[in-house]
Amino acid sequence: MKSKHWLGNIGVQVVIAMILGAVVGWAMGNSASVFAPLGTLFIHLIKMLVIPLVLVAIIAGSSSLGNTPSAGKIGLGTFIFFLATSALAVALALVLGHLFEPGLGTDITAHAKAFEPVTAEQGALPGAVDTLLGMIPTNVFESLTGGNILQILVFSIFFGVALTKVKGNGPKQVQSALNAVLEALVWMITKVMLIAPLGVFGLMADAVGSFGFDAMKVVLNLFWVYMLGIVIYTFLFFPALVQLMSPVSALKFIMVMKKPQVMALSTASSMATLPVNMQTCEQDLKVSNATTAFVLPLGATINMSGNAIYYGLVAIFFAQMYHVPLDMTAYAAIILTSTLGAVGQAGVPGPTFLVVAVLLSAGIPIDGLPLLFALDRIFDMTRTALNITGDAACAVIMDKYAPEKAKPVLIEDAD
Repeated sequence: MKSKHWLGNIGVQVVIAMILGAVVGWAMGNSASVFAPLGTLFIHLIKMLVIPLVLVAIIAGSSSLGNTPSAGKIGLGTFIFFLATSALAVALALVLGHLFEPGLGTDITAHAKAFEPVTAEQGALPGAVDTLLGMIPTNVFESLTGGNILQILVFSIFFGVALTKVKGNGPKQVQSALNAVLEALVWMITKVMLIAPLGVFGLMADAVGSFGFDAMKVVLNLFWVYMLGIVIYTFLFFPALVQLMSPVSALKFIMVMKKPQVMALSTASSMATLPVNMQTCEQDLKVSNATTAFVLPLGATINMSGNAIYYGLVAIFFAQMYHVPLDMTAYAAIILTSTLGAVGQAGVPGPTFLVVAVLLSAGIPIDGLPLLFALDRIFDMTRTALNITGDAACAVIMDKYAPEKAKPVLIEDAD
């Protein structure tokens, strides 16, 4: 086994880059935006490869599962897992919010006036019919160029299943070609990851320089309660599920997930973390290639437990701040809207206006939201780390239904 100095580990390099970026951003203030292009370059390179990776991985994964009885179990089980864990995440947020009451005695309206106001239209959620129709691509090439991940997923799963219905040797040849393309994409992503520390440095310097640490003092109570929820779900809930429902121990799961979690913290993007998460599941957790290729890209798109915790806690925070009483109907509205909103989130970084829909569903004022949007990068980093942990937990648990342990396509550590 090839040995490496610890400084040669990409995870260690990324952590060092995060710390240096935060220090430089704090010291330089707004001037640290000069480093922003480094982060933009890294994110653009990742985005360049993520769409074809999702397309090929989902088609390969769904076609590998084939006509086996396990295909339906993995597919249905994955969707149930994502919905159930997101709903439980909102419930946890509501419990924590009532236990610690982070919004009582807080007034951030004066600070929020400096930011662009939020309108109800920005948080409008489409209806059930519109959501369903919006998942069906009318032009798959337009979906690919526009980066509509949900439409790409629907087409990819449908096409992968269709390959299993074609007679003859043609499907096997197509699957072989898909695996070759997947290996090529993995090689490209491996090379892009070499500049990850530079990209992370630029992202952190720009974020800390732009918003600083002072703004966090205003919502400190919300932040520490939110972090408590993230820690409970990341280091207790998901590891416990893995321990109880898979052959992998909770301790091993926690240990090997450090690398993708660090990447998620630095990029705040489930999609950007997808290649590292796939590597961890296949190499360290021994999840089959078919399960990894199906569950993880799907999870990077629709599994957002971290977002669900955020939505629930923000709703409680503002309800307490504005002294809005919440009844069971309001709680049900928060849980339903937060769960559906979390599932509908794209796996890319940036402020989310879906929390507006959550607040409006329970009759909670949205006047104070702009300050939270300014700090969204900080919240986004941690909730993304939880999201990708849930993706990996689902893959480990669902892998027991895999028809066989296909030869994995591994992302090797770069020299």
